[in-house]
Amino acid sequence: MNDQISPWVQRYAPLVPGGAVLDLACGSGRHARHLAVLGHEVVAVDRDASALAAACGPGITTSAIDLEEEGAAWPFGPHRFAGIVITNYLHRPLMADMLGSLAPNGVLIYETFAAGNEQFGKPSNPAFLLQPGELLALAVGHGLRVVAFEDGVIDHPKAAMVQRLCAVKPDFPREAALLPPF
Repeated sequence: MNDQISPWVQRYAPLVPGGAVLDLACGSGRHARHLAVLGHEVVAVDRDASALAAACGPGITTSAIDLEEEGAAWPFGPHRFAGIVITNYLHRPLMADMLGSLAPNGVLIYETFAAGNEQFGKPSNPAFLLQPGELLALAVGHGLRVVAFEDGVIDHPKAAMVQRLCAVKPDFPREAALLPPF
C-alpha cells in the first residue's frame, strides 16, 4: 500500500475552490486525508470496504460503491463537486457522468496508467491503460480547460507509464490557475 501523496495531486490540489471534493477509487484515503487537511469536505469512494476503513477521518465521508458492477448507476448529481481527484483508476463508462458532477468552476485532477505500462508490470490490460492523448482528448471533448498535462514515464513510487491532467471547468477564473513555480 502506498500512503504517499501523489506529487501531481499535491501540486494541483490548492487550485480546488471551496466545496466538496470527490476522491474516486480512493483506496486507503491518502488523497482524501490531504484534501481534508486543505479544508475540503471529502467524499471518498471505493469498492473495497477494508480500504475505506483506513480512509476515515475528520471531514471525510466514505462510501463503499462498486461503480463497475453491472447496472450500477453514477450515484452523484450534476455540479456536485468543487474538485474530483482520481489516481490509478480507469473505468471509461463513468467518464461523462463523472465529469457532469464537476461544479461549473470545478477542478479535475487525474493521474493513471497509460499504454506502455505493460513494460513495467501491472496493469497491462489495455482496458485499464489510457491510449496516447486519451486523457487530454477527454478533457477537451467535455469543455474543460487544461491547466497541465503530462504523458510519460515516472520512476516513483515505482516505474510506470502514466498520463496526468489538471483541468478546470469554464467558470474557473483563468488567473487562479497559475501556480507559483516549484
